[in-house]
Amino acid sequence: QVQLVESGGGLVQPGGSLRLSCAASGSIDSVNIMGWYRQAPGQQRELVAIITSGRDTNYADSAKGRFTISRDNAKNTVYLQMSSLQPGDTAVYYCKYADWRGTYWGQGTQVTVSS
Repeated sequence: QVQLVESGGGLVQPGGSLRLSCAASGSIDSVNIMGWYRQAPGQQRELVAIITSGRDTNYADSAKGRFTISRDNAKNTVYLQMSSLQPGDTAVYYCKYADWRGTYWGQGTQVTVSS
């Protein structure tokens, strides 16, 4: 089993920045993919960004140039640095961990972009 704990969400004004963190614990495989997804009210959950244990990354078009995903393998933690936030970024952000055994999700953290 893998447990994921997200933190760093909150209320931010348009144009502002936030950094999300997700700490994984439990039975962590050295080869894995961690990432961030988001779900706005009435919308499907969508990819924001993912990063492999080898630090290869992939971003949604909406995140390119504004968001940066990174990880600290020693801490089993993945980060999402978000800048130039807009109201359209308002959503619950979920952390995801995947390896050869399966996929695990965090409980989500709310990000609200509003003036």
